[in-house]
Order: sequence, then structure tokens, then C-alpha cells
Amino acid sequence: MTDTPWLGDACSLVEAFRAKERSPLEELGATLAAIEASDLNAFVHVDEERARAVAADADTSLPFGGVPLGIKSLDSVEGWPYTEASVVFADRIADHTSTHMTRMLGDGGMVPVGQTLASEFGGLNVSTNKLHGTCHNPWQRGRTAGGSSGGSSAAVAGGLVTIASGGDGGGSIRIPAAFNGLVGMKGTAGRIPRGPRTQINPMTVVVGCQARSVRDVARWYDVATGYDSRDPYSLPRIDGWERDLGSFDLTGKRVAIAPTLGAAVVRDEVQQRVVAAAEALAGDAGLVIVDLEVRLPTIDVAWALGNLAGLFEDLRGRWPDCKDDLTPSIAFGLEFAEHVVNLDTVAKGDVSRTEANEAMAALFDEVDFVICATNPDTAFPAEVLVNTRVGDQKVDAGNNGALTIPANITGNPSISIPIEPLDGLPVGMQIMGRHHEDQLLLDLAATIERTCPWPLVAPGAPI
Repeated sequence: MTDTPWLGDACSLVEAFRAKERSPLEELGATLAAIEASDLNAFVHVDEERARAVAADADTSLPFGGVPLGIKSLDSVEGWPYTEASVVFADRIADHTSTHMTRMLGDGGMVPVGQTLASEFGGLNVSTNKLHGTCHNPWQRGRTAGGSSGGSSAAVAGGLVTIASGGDGGGSIRIPAAFNGLVGMKGTAGRIPRGPRTQINPMTVVVGCQARSVRDVARWYDVATGYDSRDPYSLPRIDGWERDLGSFDLTGKRVAIAPTLGAAVVRDEVQQRVVAAAEALAGDAGLVIVDLEVRLPTIDVAWALGNLAGLFEDLRGRWPDCKDDLTPSIAFGLEFAEHVVNLDTVAKGDVSRTEANEAMAALFDEVDFVICATNPDTAFPAEVLVNTRVGDQKVDAGNNGALTIPANITGNPSISIPIEPLDGLPVGMQIMGRHHEDQLLLDLAATIERTCPWPLVAPGAPI
């Protein structure tokens, strides 16, 4: 009898299934019991009946055959709530399953356990919303799990499931991964298709997973990647993500170490840890450190406000009557955008994005990788939606975004890897690379994993 969920990575759980050391039904039972006992509030919907039916018939020869999966509540699964983490859509049920989840549940063989908490519409990097309350960081209660994929990260780091889905439009995979001590990979834009009914604009959103190990991410990409016609900007399939892990020669590749990217306020102790970890990685992987000033331009606020058009359409017929049901920050953004967005602001926003693309391209003319902090500090208080203070540094949503948003704007791949903790809380280091060189980032992450392994779950998990 399995008393607690598997505390290794998802790949090792599959190995345990194949070796008959435990069964998918036993693992699911332990997972359901852990979710029931947990005070993290990581899961907001559990479908026990469906999960048991799938687990009973699981094909463990598949890449993730029988592995319980936490699914971010912004991912659509037919028959499940599709609330977008908003009170406005509290009663809405999904009428289709996303391409991403169809692949993971089908070809991947995963067991859909339930939905994990997200920030409303994925618009904030916090783990709280009006509909489901607050998800806590398993490393320390009262701290945020980050967002928007905070529930997924808390579920994985908290020992409830070995892996969970995530999405990243401005850091929403990497930010919570860093706050929870996990690996968070944002692939090149289009690497995993986002259909059906893909919302094209603003072409910054990618999907992926919250994982305990680099090989889990690689195996996820083996299942999830590849062109789909319902996402016209999705990329052709690449085979062998897990097979080729660790096979790339990185010797002589050039790296710039820029903890703040020249734009963010980053706590001194975080900067020190990032520089030390980056220099150690350069030595272990044979990288050449290039002394290069990195100062990426700030994206015009008009660009961000213009992107609220998608949300405006989603709320058509409800806005502004639904204003009081929305998170204050979301409501303020919509209201402000209505007053300031026009042809002039849209044009200026497009210009600022072009400038960002040019700056990033110029940077990668000089180096192969850029290393910075993932977040400016450790996890801030869980209930905070705007500004607060942690230690001596100011931490807010915009400051976090200064480190993660650039890779979304330009579509570059980037990955967050756990490094030395600070005051008992995880710290993440982010590595950005050129378009389509995702596998090199995974190899660098694997180098850190091998030389400086991190805890796969938070101390005391499952909780």
C-alpha cells in the first residue's frame, strides 16, 4: 500500500510503475489523500471519478503512463470548470480540451487529477484570486506560490503530484518555478501549440509544465511539441528531447551574466547567488564569460494596455457591470485601457516591441546565453496583489516582470533553475537563449542539476 505520493520526479515514477513497485491506482489514491489533507489550496477542482477510471486502465508503456497530472485552471478540459480563475465565469464548463492537454492525456498517458489554482485570467504573478482564495508556498506558509501557474508549482513542490501543467505569457511558468524551487521552461514561442481556438495576439504566451527535474521537462516536450494547424504559428516537431539531453557540446559558447538585465531592482543577496551560480556553470560547461553591458529597453505601457483587448472581448456583454467581481488590478487595467488606448498608443506600443526585438537580437549577436535572476527576491507575502516590502527591497508585479517579460516579448526560450536558497526560501536563476536553441538551455540546466542538485520537494512535503 502506498501511503504518500511519489517524491521523486515523474520519469522515476513511470519507472516504478513499469517495475511493479507501485501501481497507478495506488499512486492516485495517495495523491487524492494528500490533496484532501493539504492546506496549500493548490487544487481547486478534483475529478476523482474520472481519475480513477483512467488510472485503472493506464498504459505504463507510454511516456507518462499512469502519472497523476495537475492541470492549470486556465487550461481547458472538456467537462471541467472553465472559469479562468474568475468569479465572472464561476459556472462556465469547458466544451473542448486544449491541444496541449489532449496530447499529454492521450499520447502521454497521464491521469487527470484536477485543476490547480491560477491568478485571474493569468494576469498577475500571484497565487490568489477572488474565486478560489489563496494558494500558499509549500516552503513557507504565508508566502506566495507565484503566478499565474502558482497552484501547479505548489502542488509539485508540495509533494501532491510529480508534475503539472503551466502557461507563461510574462513569466507565469518561470516565476512560480523559482519561488517553489522547481525547473520552469519557457520554450521558443510556438514550440507547443496552444489550440484549438488559438488567440493569436499578442503572441507572447507559451505553455509547458512545472517540473522537479530537467528530464521531466524534456519528456514533456517529447509528447507536447509539434505543429498543429489550429495554432498557425506553432513550430514543426523536434524528436529526441529526452534522448539527446546532455549530448550538446557547449564548450566555448559565450555567456553574459547580468543579474538585473539592467532594468530590475534585484535584492543584493539574490544577485550574489546568481553571479556565483552562473560563474560555476560557466566553468562546469566550458562557457566563455563575456563582459557585456546588458540593458534591455522597457516595453511601453501602451503595448501592455493594448493587449487587454482580448480580455475585453472575453468579457463582452459583462463589462463594466462585472467590475466588482474582478480582481482590483484587472478591473483597473481594463478601465484605464478604455480611456487611453487609441491608434496613437497602439502604434507606439508596436514600435516599442520592435525596439525590444532589435535589442534582443543585438544581444544575441554578441553572446549565446544571457543569465539573470528569475525573480528580484524570494517569495513575497501570499495575500499581496500590488506592492509590499520583503527584506530591504521593493517587490511588485512589474519588477518581477522586468526579468521575465523580455523573453515573452521576443519569443526567446528561457529556463529557470533553482540555485542556493536565501533565508530558507528558493532562489531561481534564469538562462535565456536564441530562438530554437531550447535544447541547449535544457543541457545547461542538466549541468546544474548534476553538479548542484536541488531538493525535488519542499522540506516536509507532502503537506
